[in-house]
Amino acid sequence: MMIVDLIDGDDFRDRLVALGIRIPEGACPETCARMARCKQREVGVPRLAETVRELMARTDIMLPSVRDAIERFLLPELR
Repeated sequence: MMIVDLIDGDDFRDRLVALGIRIPEGACPETCARMARCKQREVGVPRLAETVRELMARTDIMLPSVRDAIERFLLPELR
């Protein structure tokens, strides 16, 4: 039996925090995406677009709440 590590809200938050975005512990995926969008609009976030592309390439193991947050708040911002 193969066990797959899903991309959940904590993983999403951790990736954004690694990019220098300050996000409170326990923030939901929507809050994480909104805060990332705000930071992108204010000062830009190096590697945000690359990180989003990497995540979206893994939608098969991504929780729907994370995918929805990325699609609603980050993809339109990064186009």
